[in-house]
Formats: sequence, C-alpha cells, structure tokens
Amino acid sequence: MEGTYEQASDERLRRWRLVLGGDAADGTGCALGGRDAAMDQALTALYGKGDKPQTGRDRSAGLGASAPSVARWLGDIRTYFPSSVVQVMQRDAIDRLGLSTLLLEPEMLEAVEADVHLVGTLLSLNKAMPETTKETARAVVRKVVEDLEKRLATRTRATLTGALDRSARVSRPRHHDIDWNRTIAANLKNYLPEYRTVVPERLIGYGRASQSVKKEVILCIDQSGSMAASVVYASVFGAVLASMRSISTRLVVFDTAVVDLTDQLDDPVDVLFGTQLGGGTDINRALAYCQSQITRPAETVVVLISDLYEGGIRNEMLKRVAAMKASGVQFVTLLALSDEGAPAYDREHAAALSALGAPAFACTPDLFPEVMAAAIEKRPLPIPDSA
Repeated sequence: MEGTYEQASDERLRRWRLVLGGDAADGTGCALGGRDAAMDQALTALYGKGDKPQTGRDRSAGLGASAPSVARWLGDIRTYFPSSVVQVMQRDAIDRLGLSTLLLEPEMLEAVEADVHLVGTLLSLNKAMPETTKETARAVVRKVVEDLEKRLATRTRATLTGALDRSARVSRPRHHDIDWNRTIAANLKNYLPEYRTVVPERLIGYGRASQSVKKEVILCIDQSGSMAASVVYASVFGAVLASMRSISTRLVVFDTAVVDLTDQLDDPVDVLFGTQLGGGTDINRALAYCQSQITRPAETVVVLISDLYEGGIRNEMLKRVAAMKASGVQFVTLLALSDEGAPAYDREHAAALSALGAPAFACTPDLFPEVMAAAIEKRPLPIPDSA
C-alpha cells in the first residue's frame, strides 16, 4: 500500500510540474526526463510566458515565427497529446503567438489538426490566401466538412422526415398512421362511462410526406468574425436540408451586404469559401431580403443565426420579425450554432425578440435537428435550460 501511495504522489507531482512549467517557484522539486521532458518543452514553447500574449520579438519561449519551427512543434504536440488537446493548443498558438499568417503556407496546413475552429480561421484569411495555398486549404476544409456531414446528416434527415410526416395531418388515416393522443383529445366528448371508453367519431392521423415540397426553410447567417464556427455548421446543415426533396432550402449570409448562396448548397465547401468572415452587421437588410423570398408563409421556417449585434435599423428589424410571425412564418433565432457554449450577444435585442414570441438561444449541432423538427411541426422549441 505504501508503494502505491508513493507512486500516486509522484504522479501528482509530475502532473503539477508539467502544469506549472518548472519555474523556480513551482515548488514541486520534480525533475523530468525522456518523453516528459519533450512534452514539457512543447508546452513551454507555447505557454512559457504565462498569460501574456506573445508576438513578434517577444517570443522568447521557444516557438519562433518561422514555418519550419512551427511545423516541428505541430508534429511534436500530435505525438504527445490526444487530438482534442492538440486542437486546443493549435487555437492557443494562433491567438497567443499570432501564427495566422503561417497558415497561408501549404506545408503548415498539411501539419495541422483540422477542426471547425481552424476552418473558421482559414475562411477569415481567404482573401489574403495565395493561389498556391488555396487548394490545400480547400482540402483541409473539405475533410472537416465531410466528417461533420457523416456525424450529423443521418440523424438530421431521420428527425426531419418524421417531423414532416407528423406535420401532414390527415382525417382518414390508416390504422398504423393514427395519432392516438390527438384523436382521444378530439373525441373526449364521446366518452361512454358505462364502457369506460371513448368512441372515436373523428380520427386524426399522421400523413406521409410525399416527394413534393412540404416546407420552405431559409437559413439567414451572420458572417461577422465572431460567428465563424456557426457559419461552418450552418453551411453543413444547409447542404443536408437541401438534399431532402420535401424541404426547399435557401441559404443567405450577410454582414452589411446580403449574399444568397443557395445555388452552391450542393457543396458546403463552395458555400464556405463564398463567405467573407468579418465586417459589420445589418440584420434588418438581411431579413428584408429573406422576407421577399417567402411565398408560403404558413409553410416557411426562417432561422436567423446571429449574435444580434445589429448595425442596421433596430426597430425595422423587429417590425420585420413581427410581420413574418403574423403571416404564419415560424421564426427561430439562434445566438450561435456551435459547441462553444454561451456566446456574447446583444441582450436587449434578444429580449425584444423574445417579447415577440421568437426567443433567442444558443444551439449545439446535436440539438439543431430537434429545433428544426419542432419548428416544422409548429410546437414549442426545445430551448436549453441555460438559455
């Protein structure tokens, strides 16, 4: 038992030594060797200056500004740490060391661990990217997009197909299509106490969604810099929705201008490279365009994905939302569509939308199919408790 306790104590000291970085005041007295020393060197290269961002000549921690040294470091961290940790360290390196420009070199892109956040960074650099890098960048983005589609597409299609079936109510359903909850509720007046049963005078059932278009969906996406991850996920979901014949999908991105990327929905990579992350925000102008595209309001779902920092005309924006809802449109406001947690957002605008019956909340990619299903069926949205 004593040996086991000593081993556990040594392991705790080792971990604290790696966390604290080995400065004179770390207090562990623990020396590192072999693989641990190499891990420590990789951590020191990034975090050696504590919380102070390191740029230009201030980089004395060991991770220089040259592509070869950064590429070696990227290889090291992939050797010593799991993929999820590597992705975090890459994001920290881009933020702390100002390495964005190095991502414009093909050799660097081939060395990184691709994820949604890296895609967002590449999209923000799109206009500055030299031709020699663009093909490599597209390959990196395509890999991330294909991985996301594999994870999200099947469940999204299944969930929304069920919602489309349930939204197509019929009055003479086949037995296996009867919606018993609604049927019983509609026939409670025909309850026979002596038989303790309800005589269903009118059957209510689920219809079967045909191949014709049943619903119109408009995804309206804020492409300001803070929305990078949301743009990536929304583009993937847009492509999935566009692949369903029963849903007509339109994808609109905006900053101070509005761009309709619907004709590129068959390839979400084209959609992503058609965006321009950064710039201002004019939600009112974007909603005006979306409103002009609505032909069947009672069968239309508009999804606004934005942190609501409006640079346009606030009152006009709210009037448009109110008008769309009054016409029968199902209006959904997502402050973010990502796994990044609670975003920064304009609370005054969020409260105003909520007062109009369009509550604004952050949504994870896993929850998005349920949110869309609820909107299609015109039932309350599954808003997270933290919203």
